[in-house]
Amino acid sequence: MALTHLLILALIQGVTEFLPISSSGHLILLPNLTGMADQGQALDVAVHVGTLFAVVLYFRSDVAGVLRGVGRLLQGRIDTQGAFWALCLIIATIPVILFGLALKLSGYNDLLRSTAVIGWTMLIFGLVLYWADQTGPVTKRATDWSLRDAVIMGLWQALALIPGTSRSGITITAGRQLGYDRESAARLAMLMSIPTILASGALLSIEVAQEADMAIARDAAIAAVFAFVAALAALKLMFKLLKSVSFTPYVIYRVILGVILLVIAYT
Repeated sequence: MALTHLLILALIQGVTEFLPISSSGHLILLPNLTGMADQGQALDVAVHVGTLFAVVLYFRSDVAGVLRGVGRLLQGRIDTQGAFWALCLIIATIPVILFGLALKLSGYNDLLRSTAVIGWTMLIFGLVLYWADQTGPVTKRATDWSLRDAVIMGLWQALALIPGTSRSGITITAGRQLGYDRESAARLAMLMSIPTILASGALLSIEVAQEADMAIARDAAIAAVFAFVAALAALKLMFKLLKSVSFTPYVIYRVILGVILLVIAYT
């Protein structure tokens, strides 16, 4: 695959994975609207791995605490914040795994990859994010995360399997509506992305393992590096902006893109 195509693919995935504007929706739109060849599942796995390393590096302190907590959790001990967050992350990931398997086994995951679906989800869930951000109370910080909130945010996260919804966007929406401040909602959403990306990446890896060759491996490595750099830059930018700017700019982008896509889809 041409280096330019790999760069575009990686930039789209890296930038949109953590901003609340839907990475899957943009990746589907790339071949749908430009006529470019579909990148295939191997490259999907690669760019997801790149973004995974970016979020792990950015939240390395939280991730280290959770990893230590996993060990304590396996011993039946939930006596540290890391152990409790590990439990919360496991619980929050269960709905998206079950819903993802249901969509895949039923075949509906392919039916949802249309411009019209992405247009509607961009528009609707963008407005839902605005509503939650503007009306949600600010009574909690990330350290207040509870099992109840993990279940609720996990159920909302499962909706992100519908292309155009945005995994980060829908979990941030849930967090704001539950009363978390913007930075805490985004922080929890990013941490929730780690097991989710691991689960989806593992599933896709199994499917593409038999098709892999040296050319695909080379393209995948290049795409993963580009996606890592783009995702790390996007994370730093978003958390810097959250100190002074709301989620409204992302909502405006989603609404405009959603309307354009619906016009394209229905005309």
